[in-house]
Amino acid sequence: MQITLSAWEGEMRFGLVGTGGWAARTHAPGLTAADGVELAGVWGRHPEKTAAFAGEFGLAAYDDYAELLESVDAVAFAVPPRVQASMALEAAAVGKHLLLDKPVSDSLDDARALVDEAEDEGIASVVFLTQRFEPPMRTFFADLAATGGWKGGWSRMLASLDAPGNPYVNSVWRREQWGSLWDVGPHALSNLTSMLGPIGELRAVGGEAGLIHMVMTHESGATSTVSITLSAPPAGRNFETGVWGESGTALLPERTTAAADALSLAAEELVVAAESGESHPTDVVYGTHIVELLASAQKQLSAGR
Repeated sequence: MQITLSAWEGEMRFGLVGTGGWAARTHAPGLTAADGVELAGVWGRHPEKTAAFAGEFGLAAYDDYAELLESVDAVAFAVPPRVQASMALEAAAVGKHLLLDKPVSDSLDDARALVDEAEDEGIASVVFLTQRFEPPMRTFFADLAATGGWKGGWSRMLASLDAPGNPYVNSVWRREQWGSLWDVGPHALSNLTSMLGPIGELRAVGGEAGLIHMVMTHESGATSTVSITLSAPPAGRNFETGVWGESGTALLPERTTAAADALSLAAEELVVAAESGESHPTDVVYGTHIVELLASAQKQLSAGR
C-alpha cells in the first residue's frame, strides 16, 4: 500500500518513551524532522537522565507516564520489548496512537492483548522495522514483486555485541539466551516476507555461539532460511539477504538511509493511518504475526528440536 501524507489538525503531538542511545540517535531526531509531527515530551525511568535528554532536544520532561499520555496524541517507544508491551497497552487504553519498535513484545500473550486493545480503541499503529521504511529497500521489494518467479531466499545476520564500537554492548535483553531471536529475528522475517510473501511454517534449531537457524515455508510455496546470532566473533560478522528464482539471484542492497530518516517516515505514515482509518502494512497486527513466528521458534529451541 502506498501512503501519502495528508494534513493532521495542526501537528500530531508525540510523546517519546525512553532516553537511551536508540532514542537519542533515532527517535528524537527522527520525530523532530517528521512532517506533521510535534515531538512534545519524553518520559524515562530516571528523572535526572530524562531531564538531561529533554534539555538536549528541547522537550518537556515527564516523570509521570500518565501525565505524558494526557498531553499527546501518539506515543513512540524506544525501550526493551517487555517494557514496551505493558506501556503501549496503557497508552492504547486511553486512545493514543502507537509507533512501536520491533518486536512488539517478547511475549505472545502481551502482543495479542495489545492487538485487541488497539482494535477496541480504533487507534492507528506502526511497527518500526527499519528497512521497511528505507526508500531504496522499498524500491527493491517492489521490483522483486514485479519480477516474480522467486523460489527461495536466505538471510544471514551474524552480529557481535562485543565488536569494537557496538552501541548495544551493554544491552541486557539482547544478551539473554534468545536475544538474537528477538533483536535481529524480526528484521530477517520481515524482509523475507517482503521478498517472498507471508510465512506459513517455521522450524528452528540452535548451534554454537548462540547461532539460531530457521527454515520457513512461505504461503507462495517458496522456502527460505535464516541464520542469526549476536555472539559471533568480531571477525566472523557477516550480513546478507537475498532471493533466487527464474530470473537469477537478487541481493538486498546495502543500507544508505539513516535510521532517523526511516523513523521520520514511519511517524509520518502513522499520522496518515490515524487520519484515514486505514491499517498500515506494518501495524501491530503484522508485528504480532512476527511475534507468533518468533515465539514458535523459541519454543522449538527450548525443547531442543
